[in-house]
Amino acid sequence: MTQILTIDIWSDVMCPWCLVGWGGLRQALDTLEGEIDAEIRWHAFELNPDMPPQGEERTAHIARKYGRTPDEARGVQDHMRQAARNAGVSLDYEGDEPAPPAMMWNTLAAHKLLTWALETSGAEAQTRLKLALFAAHFNQRRAIGEHEVLLDIAEGAGLARVEAQAALESAGYTHKVRAEERAAFEMNITGVPAMIVAEKFMIPGAQPAEAYVDALRRVAEKVG
Repeated sequence: MTQILTIDIWSDVMCPWCLVGWGGLRQALDTLEGEIDAEIRWHAFELNPDMPPQGEERTAHIARKYGRTPDEARGVQDHMRQAARNAGVSLDYEGDEPAPPAMMWNTLAAHKLLTWALETSGAEAQTRLKLALFAAHFNQRRAIGEHEVLLDIAEGAGLARVEAQAALESAGYTHKVRAEERAAFEMNITGVPAMIVAEKFMIPGAQPAEAYVDALRRVAEKVG
């Protein structure tokens, strides 16, 4: 009989390693099909909570934040793109040419939508939205700090646009996002992705599929 585990993932839509980690986790769950399945829930973590509304160009952001030269920042991005390919996901631009600039955006509004989606539509709908946001950011380079863009993405993921707009305008969902971020702080989560399996076992960082397979099997033995 398949054992079901909850996996709570603290993540940011801007985080390439979060997409890489998702890819590795999906590969692991494919390997574990019939043995272990997962209910996946996403939680808020803002890598750049002070990001202004106009955003910042990605290479310049990496160079500034981490003290890299522009060439070093581009090298970091090349390394991440290869890690993504190994995990079966893509960080590459796949939209129309000419390509818009690769930007970093403020993600508070995106996290509000993700919190709303889980609360009102369940874990599968929330994951659909999360993956649509990843695609919009990395593969389409859409301005996901803008409400109208977020509403288009939510509607495309099968969620109600009017209700999504109400969630974006809700101070209550801002408070819920902040509560999730406080929970991360209390669990000493300082980087993402961070996965909490069965509400008690942490897997930090983006791991290769085989590491997730081993970790999930160990947790399943402990809680089974």
